[in-house]
Amino acid sequence: MNTEKVTARRLTAEEVAELGPQDGIFVSAGTEGLPLDCYAPAFLTGPGKSFEGGSFVARTAFGEEIHVLPDNAEESGIWIADKQGEEIEVLQSAGVLLNLALFVPNGNKESLDSLYSAARDAFGVGIVQRWSEEVAEVPDVKVDLYEEPVRGRKSANSQNRDRRALDIYPTRVRFLEPSDGWKFIVEPHKEIVDDTPTI
Repeated sequence: MNTEKVTARRLTAEEVAELGPQDGIFVSAGTEGLPLDCYAPAFLTGPGKSFEGGSFVARTAFGEEIHVLPDNAEESGIWIADKQGEEIEVLQSAGVLLNLALFVPNGNKESLDSLYSAARDAFGVGIVQRWSEEVAEVPDVKVDLYEEPVRGRKSANSQNRDRRALDIYPTRVRFLEPSDGWKFIVEPHKEIVDDTPTI
C-alpha cells in the first residue's frame, strides 16, 4: 500500500462545522468490505454548518462518500493537517484510471490491437490494461452541439446560446458534460456558408 506519514489533529464536531468544501481534511480510507488502518485526503460535500445531527458527509480523493460522526470514539473521525498534531498514515494515489473514448476511423480489430500494443510499448506491459471495451459503430453523420441555460428560452437566436463544439459525432456527445446550470442542445450539422460577395 502506498501511504505517506502526515502530521494531523483530530477535529471535534464544532470545529468541523466551521469548515467548508474547500478545506482539505483526512477521513478513514476504508471502503465497503475493506477496512484500512489509514486515512484518505477528502473534502466535505457542503459547508460544515449545513450538516445536522453531528453527522458530516465527506468525499475522498478516490471518489468514496463517507458519513462521519467526529465525536464518536469508535470511529476514526475527521483530521486536518497540523504541525502540532500526531502522525497518521495517509493513503496515496497509485495512479489514475482513465476512461478513454477512442475514435478509430474505419476501426477494426487489427487497428484496435495496434493501439493497445503501442500504448503498452509506451507505458509498460504492466501499466496499460484493458478493463472493459465497447466497440460501437459510429454513424457517418455530424451534429452541432450547443449549450443553453437550463431555464433559458428556446429561441434559436438566443444570445445565451453558446457553440460548444462543431462537427462532432453523436456517439461522442455522451462522453461530454455540460457546464453547471447549462444543458446540451444537439442539432443536425449545418455547414457555414459564407455568402459575402467577392470581387
